[in-house]
Amino acid sequence: MALSKLERRQRIKHRIRKIVTGTAEKPRLSVFRSNKEIYAQLINDVTGVTIASASSRDKDITSSSKAEAATAVGKSIADKATKAGVKTVAFDRNGYLYHGRVKVLAEAAREAGLKF
Repeated sequence: MALSKLERRQRIKHRIRKIVTGTAEKPRLSVFRSNKEIYAQLINDVTGVTIASASSRDKDITSSSKAEAATAVGKSIADKATKAGVKTVAFDRNGYLYHGRVKVLAEAAREAGLKF
């Protein structure tokens, strides 16, 4: 029996999360993508605390396309990370393919100074 899109993403997500964990020095940059919006969080998995978050729903982020929103969110999360004293992160694509908006967000975060 074929898996649904969600079931397939959940399997990939669990496979990734077995390996990728966040610490205080190197938090996990988790990306969630819905049909309209995109969200990013810096998570310390040891304590279970979100260090910083950014989304395309934030007031300061306005864009005409989803890719532009992803770029703005990537820059925003990188700025918030540097303010929190974070330089390197472990990228968690959350079961999504490294393509499209997820890739654009990651590249924007790299350009803004995050290392992963």
